[in-house]
Amino acid sequence: MTHSLVCPETVSRVSSVLNRNARQFGKKHLFDQNEETCWNSDQGPSQWVTLEFPQRIRVSQLQIQFQGGFSSRRGHLEGSQGSEALNKIVDFYPEDNNSLQISLGCGIGGGWSVPLKAVGP
Repeated sequence: MTHSLVCPETVSRVSSVLNRNARQFGKKHLFDQNEETCWNSDQGPSQWVTLEFPQRIRVSQLQIQFQGGFSSRRGHLEGSQGSEALNKIVDFYPEDNNSLQISLGCGIGGGWSVPLKAVGP
């Protein structure tokens, strides 16, 4: 059984917010469980989400959902321990639709215990 590693103590950061309108498009919508809302980034070559967890975690699955028509074509997951530099763990290639996309294992399960950063152009 899987459960979200995101908790109230998880610190999240995003590269940008569409039109700087955090109320309507801000990072708070990343994990609000409401399909009517979402984080919207501004345009640019690389948009990202960074999550800093309050304790060491083990990532076994990555779940991501885009609005259809607004998907990244390529992304990658990076991780580090403490203040170390981020290292790429795995690339992923989301589909441009509104479905929940789940990557099982995807090279991040077997022992990786890292903070999570998803990056996509």
